[in-house]
Amino acid sequence: MAHSHSHADSHLPKDNNARRLLFAFIVTAGFMLLEVVGGILSGSLALLADAGHMLTDAAALLFALLAVQFSRRPPTVRHTFGWLRLTTLAAFVNAIALVVITLLIVWEAIERFYTPRPVAGNLMMVIAVAGLLANLFAFWILHRGSDEKNLNVRAAALHVMCDLLGSVGAIVAALIIIWTGWTPADPILSILVSVLVLRSAWRLLKDSVNELLEGAPVSLDINALQRHLSREIPEVRNVHHVHVWMVGEKPVMTLHAQVIPPHDHDALLERIQDFLMHEYHIAHATIQMEYQVCHGPDCHLNQTSSGHVHHH
Repeated sequence: MAHSHSHADSHLPKDNNARRLLFAFIVTAGFMLLEVVGGILSGSLALLADAGHMLTDAAALLFALLAVQFSRRPPTVRHTFGWLRLTTLAAFVNAIALVVITLLIVWEAIERFYTPRPVAGNLMMVIAVAGLLANLFAFWILHRGSDEKNLNVRAAALHVMCDLLGSVGAIVAALIIIWTGWTPADPILSILVSVLVLRSAWRLLKDSVNELLEGAPVSLDINALQRHLSREIPEVRNVHHVHVWMVGEKPVMTLHAQVIPPHDHDALLERIQDFLMHEYHIAHATIQMEYQVCHGPDCHLNQTSSGHVHHH
């Protein structure tokens, strides 16, 4: 019986993620301050209300940025993976905040149907256009580049997208109000935008919960991986005790492989590691190789056979 532990590259988060979050935070916080100043000078409650909304986005971006910074702390004997899961936790908190904010917007919109309020269409248009430009810039910052974004950046981008879609809806509603004077357009479009945002927020919440509960990546089919491994490396008779989870942005795997004796341990181990790296981008794997058939109820969990042995 033998096992090996391999991790080809660092688990540190990419610097690009921190830069995206920092620049987006600067844009969002700067626009929020401009709205506060404009609201005070003009006496506009609408501007101050929108500034409050932008404050929630700025806080979400700052929280995500702090999570990235703290996740760079090196591993310790107590936290052997470091603090990488902080980014997933930040995504989870931001997703919950988005769901709550969206439901509150829907509630407010429903109330507007029963107690309509006068809407200043021209002022609403100016705020919406300015907000759209600021949010487009922040959204572009968070999505530029081709490298993979983690859940934390996705959550921050979703916060910005919520405001972006809100700005688009507000522009359409403002045009309808200016042209027709029909104020229910405002709550109707608010509800439509909220439904779109709620769908994305719910998906993000499910993904973050899956990572926090150490579920396997949704994109990875463990049964297919086991069959593929046994087919590509004939010396591997049986694969069992397969566990895959995410730490930060990296998948981590442990598995037991029943192999045909005798064999060149190091060469076979390297082939299995190369297979996992090149086919599934798993660079951090602990592999235990065995000669004996696995016995016991646990052996049937995530088990596949290449046909050389019988199930028991």
